Amino acid sequence: MSQIRMFCTEFYPCCVRAGMLLKSKGGQIGKIFVDSLSGGFRELFALTGRRTVPQIFIGDHHVGGYDDLSALDSRGDLAPLPGSG
Repeated sequence: MSQIRMFCTEFYPCCVRAGMLLKSKGGQIGKIFVDSLSGGFRELFALTGRRTVPQIFIGDHHVGGYDDLSALDSRGDLAPLPGSG
């Protein structure tokens, strides 16, 4: 089964909205708080080539940020999410 990972910060509005959207679709999210990890932003950049949060992975697929996630949802390509039963 694929899992959802989201590189994020605790209070950044786009991170909160992405989490809410994923939860509304029934997804189980593993959050990685880059601002709490030593070298967290360096790891994020090495993995994605991006410096912004959130960055979302569904399985091994890098979805991108909140705007990318929202676009997937608008096209109907977001569901079913891993862990949604």
